[in-house]
Amino acid sequence: MAIGMYSASIPVYQRQLAAISKVLEKGSAWAAARKADEAVVAATRLIPDMLPLTRQVQIACRFAEESAARLAGVEVPKAPENAEKTLAELRARIAAVQAYLKGFKPERIDGSEGREVVLTIAGSPLKLTGEQYLLHFALPNFYFHCTTAYAMLRQCGVEIGKRDFIGGL
Repeated sequence: MAIGMYSASIPVYQRQLAAISKVLEKGSAWAAARKADEAVVAATRLIPDMLPLTRQVQIACRFAEESAARLAGVEVPKAPENAEKTLAELRARIAAVQAYLKGFKPERIDGSEGREVVLTIAGSPLKLTGEQYLLHFALPNFYFHCTTAYAMLRQCGVEIGKRDFIGGL
C-alpha cells in the first residue's frame, strides 16, 4: 500500500512540533533552574550569521502551515513574522499551528502529489509537483529548522537528547 500525502505531512508535522514544544518547555525549566535569562536562550545562535532560536522555530511552524495549505489547495495563512520573543510564546505559536493542522482532513491533501505548487525563490518562479514540493522542499526545510532549534538548546546546556527530538512514536 502506498503512503498518502496526508500521512506523509500532517501527522509528521504534528508529532515533530509536539516534540519541539516539549524541548522548549525543558529549555524554560533549565533557564529557571539556573536563573538564566530566557531571552538570552531564545536569542541563541549556533554561529553569528545564523538565525536565532526564535526564528528557527517560527520558520519550522511556517513550513508546516504553508505546506499544508499549498497541498490542500487553500490560501496560505498569514502569520506575524518575528512576533514571538520568549520560549513560552514559541510554545503558544506551536499550539496555534497544531490547531490549524487539525483542520486538515486526509481527503483534502491525499491526491495532491500531482498538484502544481509554484514558489518564488530569489525572484524566480519554481514549479514543483505536490510530491516534489513535500518530499524535496517542505519536509527537508521543516526538519532543518527543527533540528537547528534543538541543537541551539543543546548548545545552551539544556539536558535533552535524541528521544526528546524524536518525540512520541
